[in-house]
Amino acid sequence: MRLKQNITAFFLCLALAAGTSACSGGLPIVSEVRPEGGYSDAQTMLIIATEANRYRRVYTDQIWEVPVGEDGTAFQTYLLGEIRTFLRELKTMNLLAEESELKLTAQEREQLRELSDQFYGSLTREDLAYTGVSEDDVYAMYEDYHTANRLVDELTKDVNLEISDSEAKVITVQEIVVSDGDTAQSICDSAAAGEDFSSLARSYSEEGTGEISVGRSERSAAYEDAVFCLTDGQVSQPFWDNGKCYVVKCVEDYDEEATQERKEKLAVQRKDQAFRRIYDAFVAEHPVEISGSIWDTVSLRENQGSTTTDFFELYQDTMGQ
Repeated sequence: MRLKQNITAFFLCLALAAGTSACSGGLPIVSEVRPEGGYSDAQTMLIIATEANRYRRVYTDQIWEVPVGEDGTAFQTYLLGEIRTFLRELKTMNLLAEESELKLTAQEREQLRELSDQFYGSLTREDLAYTGVSEDDVYAMYEDYHTANRLVDELTKDVNLEISDSEAKVITVQEIVVSDGDTAQSICDSAAAGEDFSSLARSYSEEGTGEISVGRSERSAAYEDAVFCLTDGQVSQPFWDNGKCYVVKCVEDYDEEATQERKEKLAVQRKDQAFRRIYDAFVAEHPVEISGSIWDTVSLRENQGSTTTDFFELYQDTMGQ
């Protein structure tokens, strides 16, 4: 869902932060726990309007009462919860930046001011009425958002993000999955005799028959040992994995594009793991409360004609994040 890319996953994209080498630099941790406040109603409504309008544009107002998750929570409740989590994490990261004595440059502040002017100037009367936001509110949110991004860059600058081809390798295969070893051996013999593997898969496989991409460490050791040694066109001997017998054909033994994408994904995961080691310790000492009656009273259905959606997009276009 788009929210996961722009709200909660904002935390994954910018809070993918801080490596062990940054930790060794000795970020100060305040020993006395003191709850920190969150954001004003107007600042909160700016983010709520941006994300709610994004979903409204695609799904219309029918989306708000759609149940999501195992507990059937209404989508409006779910979305507001995600936004609240985002704001808590954004504020926490700014506290961490403050403790780390991270300062924005005059050039950055000038860029953020120009960005704020541009975004605020794009708001309609309906947007302003719904959010109650001022230009200073817009600037404050962009400043916190950018500071969090800068913090990530600073705390991860010494983290080794080099991912080898072997570690990230992605291959393309076809699988035939059966419950009987004798059947699997018969399939293997037929494939060796030249029978079309796709036809065999359609006839025998108890699971999917199409081509799939498989990356290193995504499957069991038994699967990797049998499959990752294959070259283009080769078919494995039958092997057992999680109670099923597999015969696998290697369609492509190195998917270069998928491998590069996986390298980037693994680098992100490495950053995130490193960041969590310092963030979790920090947040325990700096609890942030995102409270207020707005969370109980705001209605995403009644938006007074607000249409703004591009708060984050403008930032990405302007600041290159």
